Amino acid sequence: QVQPVESGGGLVQAGGSLRLSCAASGSVFNIIGMGWYRQAPGKQRELVAIITSGRSTNYADSVKGRFTISRDNGKNTVYLQMNSLKPEDTAVYYCKTMTNARAYWGQGTQVTVSS
Repeated sequence: QVQPVESGGGLVQAGGSLRLSCAASGSVFNIIGMGWYRQAPGKQRELVAIITSGRSTNYADSVKGRFTISRDNGKNTVYLQMNSLKPEDTAVYYCKTMTNARAYWGQGTQVTVSS
C-alpha cells in the first residue's frame, strides 16, 4: 500500500504561481512513477504531468512551458511548480503514485485561478 498526500493548493490570481507537493508513504520502494492529474467541474480527469523513477517526464500540451514536475526520491515526494496560471487551470489536482501492481490516488487539492 502507498498513501499519497497532496498539499499546496489555494487561490491565486491569473498570472500567478503555486507549488503543489505530494508526499508518498507506505511501500514506497515499489514506486515506479508519480504524477499529477486534474479534474475541473463537469469534466473528466486529465493528465497534467508525470515523472518516472528515472526522471523522464511527460506533460499535457496545455501546461507545457508553464508547469514543471520534479521529484525528490529521497523524500518520496513529487512537486508541481505552476507558473503563469490561467483561469482554465482551475481544478482539483490529484497526485497519482504508480507501482508495478497498481496506482494510488491522493485525496486532491483545490487550485482556483481568478481572472
